[in-house]
Amino acid sequence: MFLGTHSPRLDEKGRLILPAKFREELADGLVLTRGQERCIYVFSQKEFERVHEQMREAPLSSRQARDYIRVFLSGASDEVPDKQGRVTIPPTLRSYAGLGRELVVIGAGTRAEIWDATAWQNYLAEQETAFSETDEDTIPGIF
Repeated sequence: MFLGTHSPRLDEKGRLILPAKFREELADGLVLTRGQERCIYVFSQKEFERVHEQMREAPLSSRQARDYIRVFLSGASDEVPDKQGRVTIPPTLRSYAGLGRELVVIGAGTRAEIWDATAWQNYLAEQETAFSETDEDTIPGIF
């Protein structure tokens, strides 16, 4: 499970060092793809396969499903971390997420997310009020 907030930097070759806590789960391979809110989703290979199987259940007749799947899968890139735990983020994904040198990598349970540090701070500031006002109707069983 991916948890926590980490602050790696993007190097001049477009690589980041994965947080140490995430390396074991991602050592055999990972998939980077467009995430919602202009971040990059990071899935283990196994979890990405599970997500893809769920997508296959969507009816082909659903335009919204087709559109989502196209955007999600066309941005996907399978990667294998090097011995130092570094992974290269493809230029198209760096551009999509507006990544600068300063990054934030967060754990989001079944996936990690890569954010530009400023974008993450802005997002978090905007969402903190809604977070404190969330009730059981929104996320059952939490409260």
